[in-house]
Amino acid sequence: MTTKRILKVHNKSSKPDNVVSKENQVVNRSMEIENELPEFLIDFFIYLRNAVSATSRLAYLMDIKFFMKYLVEHTKLTDASEINEITVDDFKKIKARDVNRFLGDFCARYFIESESTTYVMENHNRSLSRKKSSLSVMFKFLFRDEVLPINITDGFNPIKLPKPQPDAIKKLDVDEVKIMLEAVSTGSGLTEKEQVYWNKTKLRDKAILMLFTTYGLRLKELQQLNIDSFNFNRNEFMIYRKRGKEVLMPLNNTVKNAVIEYINNERPKDSQLEDSIKNALFLSLQNTRLTEKAIRKLVKKYTSIALGTTRSNGYSPHKLRATAASSLIEYGFSIYDVQNLLDHDNVTTTQLYAAHKKNVKKDIVDNYELEEGKKSD
Repeated sequence: MTTKRILKVHNKSSKPDNVVSKENQVVNRSMEIENELPEFLIDFFIYLRNAVSATSRLAYLMDIKFFMKYLVEHTKLTDASEINEITVDDFKKIKARDVNRFLGDFCARYFIESESTTYVMENHNRSLSRKKSSLSVMFKFLFRDEVLPINITDGFNPIKLPKPQPDAIKKLDVDEVKIMLEAVSTGSGLTEKEQVYWNKTKLRDKAILMLFTTYGLRLKELQQLNIDSFNFNRNEFMIYRKRGKEVLMPLNNTVKNAVIEYINNERPKDSQLEDSIKNALFLSLQNTRLTEKAIRKLVKKYTSIALGTTRSNGYSPHKLRATAASSLIEYGFSIYDVQNLLDHDNVTTTQLYAAHKKNVKKDIVDNYELEEGKKSD
């Protein structure tokens, strides 16, 4: 009987151990997929390691593996029975139309069989666009690396993405945020069963919701927070963003007090925790780091109360990110300040949330019609 090996982090970076450990899980999963793929892609794997973030690398590899399975199971382009048996010669047979059929026909709707169930899988255009991007990067690299004789990506069909509309952005209004925070503070709107858990987690849940709605944190950024992420004397805290960016965030008094109250009055003491958990900020009732799934569930619960809908129709943490963006702009902060706070790659993303502010300006101007012939005092 083999003994399960324990992974220990020997960390010389400034990142906390839990962030390094999480990244290591992503890297290990990427390596597992690479081992399943054809060996002639090895230089492409090296390229990905240096060109994109760990999470993007994993997303590319998952899309490419899915395409390889399609080649084996649904086409005559290869005689391989396993995806790692696909050859360079097989790839040289692939035309742009084959990729277009994969994206436009197969990926739009396909089926996954289990022992007792057939699952219908559908991809919307945003998912198809990501798959197209993954395949484009791979085929372009193989052409540049002289593995393939021609670049077939010029023949890939465009995938039309709907232009985001400000009115379609799902977010909480300011009054709904107040209802949500009232619910987490008093237990109003919760069922009797939910109130049993609320009595044990209300300070934790309040701190989580306030961090989301104040800073527009991404789910992963909040889930990874530690006790030592916070410097309460200097009123700041550290978060770890996409592409390994470390960012110091200012800590306002309202959020600071909520986090301190949770730590002092509800979070288990270190003596009750395993060494690997002692630094984790948000803990479950089982004294483990709160999972992303659990955070999603509690956010859905409290937002559903604010929206007056069922728990399943509550909002995700990302909708609270949209809530933070819109609220900050509504309070008069510039889109560039909000872009910086939320880490938007492009200011046009932030401008979507500013459309509501434009409507406010229009209302002011429409109601301020100067009459001709009258002088101002």
